[in-house]
Amino acid sequence: MHTKYPIYQVDAFTETLFKGNPACVVPLERWLDDNILLRIAQENAVPETAFVVDTPSRIELRWFTPELEMDLCGHATLASAHVLYKHLNYEANELSFKTKSGVVKVLIKDDRYYLDFPSRAPQPAELPEDLQQALNLIPKQVLKSRDYVLIYDSEAEIKSIQIDRTHFDRLNLGTGGVIVTAVGEQVDFVSRFFTPKASILEDPVTGSAHCSLIPYWAQKLQRNLMLARQVSQRGGLLHCETKGDRVLIGGHAVTYSEGHFYIA
Repeated sequence: MHTKYPIYQVDAFTETLFKGNPACVVPLERWLDDNILLRIAQENAVPETAFVVDTPSRIELRWFTPELEMDLCGHATLASAHVLYKHLNYEANELSFKTKSGVVKVLIKDDRYYLDFPSRAPQPAELPEDLQQALNLIPKQVLKSRDYVLIYDSEAEIKSIQIDRTHFDRLNLGTGGVIVTAVGEQVDFVSRFFTPKASILEDPVTGSAHCSLIPYWAQKLQRNLMLARQVSQRGGLLHCETKGDRVLIGGHAVTYSEGHFYIA
């Protein structure tokens, strides 16, 4: 006998369909085996699939790429809040999720979702040889938190960066990736995000990367409120704020599809 499960696909950090970062959201009544969760994420073949279990005491949330379970994911958290609020009739303007990174809150205001995430200020680091060989442009500064944060001089440089996967996929960064960033031309800062060994090399819009980008640029630009754009092919806009050891990452979301899948 096959069991039917609901599934939603949402474009996050955008108000326009086919932009932003796609995520699948799967509400569950109970947790399935980890292997099944990973296979569902592989079948969905989007950057992240979020699984949500609402218990009497809390809402539990986990994120899977087609390759592994993540410790933190912004756009799939935003997509999960959108599904709960718009499709499953959760009326609260603040949603709290229990995750591998602790309690993660999403504030909902004027149809914009604000992720309340931990700040991860990056620290000076050395550029690994394989990463240097993978880049067509060498950064002026190298930092690291969960992710490598590579600082460049201009938005034009960020847009022109190319990755040689022969060298790049030799990196072993676990759940981390590589952020490239610079001051923006029409926003405060821009970025792109790349993940070694992943089936999707460049992530369209990466909320968790801004856990490191926001504290860096807040200090650099001397402001707490900033507007950021991830200049991937799909692109996305992020409203950013630093608040002590937390960051707020705001964006919109639009539903692409709603349906079901079946597991024997």
